[in-house]
Amino acid sequence: QVHLVESGGGSVQAGGSLRLSCAASGYTASSYYMGWFRQAPGKEREGVVGISSIGSGSITTYADSVKGRFTLSRDNAKNTLYLEMNSLKPDDTAMYYCAAGRHFGPPFWTSTYEYWGQGTQVTVSS
Repeated sequence: QVHLVESGGGSVQAGGSLRLSCAASGYTASSYYMGWFRQAPGKEREGVVGISSIGSGSITTYADSVKGRFTLSRDNAKNTLYLEMNSLKPDDTAMYYCAAGRHFGPPFWTSTYEYWGQGTQVTVSS
């Protein structure tokens, strides 16, 4: 049973930082395609960053809106994915979701991912 649990959300002021974690169980996270998505009230779920393992390497893709501010990392020993978020803006306010999939697909398509966590709320005040 694949299970994803996000944590680390909270409320910060603009310019602040947060670190989200996604603990995976039931499979080896390093062998899956994984991503972070977010969804603000009244808006569609959008991709923030995706990581695809290809051979011995991986490709990380960031949304333009977070490039240079967000950094994805992975601790394979802990089967955990992290999202370091710096220089946060009010527009970053959303529920953040971790996702995992077994098959290659566009990193920002929700259909690429079969498994989703419950989400962790990030609120950035101005």
